[in-house]
Amino acid sequence: MNQFNDLNIALVYDRVNKFGGAERVLLTLHEMFPNAPLYTSVYDSKKAPWANVFPKIYTSFLQKIPILKNHHELMGWLMPIAFESFNFKKYDLVISVTSEAAKGIITCTNTLHICYMLTPTRYLWSGKEFYLNNPPKIFKIFPFYKIVSWPFLTYAKWWDKVASTRPDKIIAISTEVQRRIKKYYNRDSEIIFPPIILHRKNSFLRGLRSQNGAASHSFLLDANYYLYVGRLVKYKKIVLLVEVFNELNLPLVIVGTGSEERMLKLKAKNNIKFLGNINDEELAKVYSKAKAFLMPQEEDFGITSLEAQSFGVPIIAYRKGGALDTVVENKTGVFFDDQNKESLKQAIAKFDKIVFNHKYLINNVKNFSKENFKRRLQRSLVRAYSSGWWWN
Repeated sequence: MNQFNDLNIALVYDRVNKFGGAERVLLTLHEMFPNAPLYTSVYDSKKAPWANVFPKIYTSFLQKIPILKNHHELMGWLMPIAFESFNFKKYDLVISVTSEAAKGIITCTNTLHICYMLTPTRYLWSGKEFYLNNPPKIFKIFPFYKIVSWPFLTYAKWWDKVASTRPDKIIAISTEVQRRIKKYYNRDSEIIFPPIILHRKNSFLRGLRSQNGAASHSFLLDANYYLYVGRLVKYKKIVLLVEVFNELNLPLVIVGTGSEERMLKLKAKNNIKFLGNINDEELAKVYSKAKAFLMPQEEDFGITSLEAQSFGVPIIAYRKGGALDTVVENKTGVFFDDQNKESLKQAIAKFDKIVFNHKYLINNVKNFSKENFKRRLQRSLVRAYSSGWWWN
């Protein structure tokens, strides 16, 4: 990144208290800009040890309220104030990575603000009805939650639209997110897919899952099972998988934990195994033995789909969202059109009739490599910074 060696650069992210796809983006940005500090609303060093690599982490006033570190659902109404309170006057370039409020930082005319948008704020736009009908447990004490939340949501939607005008340039992580940005914010955006670290070059992420609460397990699995990897939460539609595989009596392995875990385990028959959180080494073994990877949910992008393909494992995915960018129909996987049992069963039957080329699967993932992400982002930054249009 020689072009940017003489610039003061900062990174901004909504909250630092977990590890996932967005955090991989941040770590890749740290590789590109090792001297850039990280600004965030709250930081939990125990749950996010991966962030120790940043030279400095600046937190907002919310850091002084301990309960907020791990209960972000309580922070929504304070997030605008938190990010507007930061001062970026000394920086030439600020890159925000966000699915919520970090895009709303205020910068000066001589500071270029690039927003790498994971999605427009989901609970305000694309997922509004889901979140209203399935509020966090802490809010279920309010019998009239929808009525009580109305003033906040009205204000939050107004602020979110204002915040979306602040970045000088927006980069979307997928075609679906680009569509949402246009629909909800009426802004154009460039697409740069997030970085995938191929399993054969996994030293960059080695141990991160085990550092973030993933226990080490000793287990033996027969090959040729269907696989799901991800959080066990309602919108991921794992209950659909359990119901279908209960009926088909086919082997299903589920990796991950979440609020739906207990219900799913009670519902599942003996052909379904739950492994909880596992470390990278064990996850690699689980991927390598799988017959197919299941993606019943609509994802903004869906990194796990590409993780599976990097092991030569084809995908069975819901035909919506990020899967349309990562799955090549009948070559790296098959789609189902409706999130119901019959549609998924038909896709499984179709899948069984196709012989997939493992080399094609692995080559498809290379289009989403970390190296490609760095190269495309660098070109985008050079174009934006050298043009000078954002000064006006």
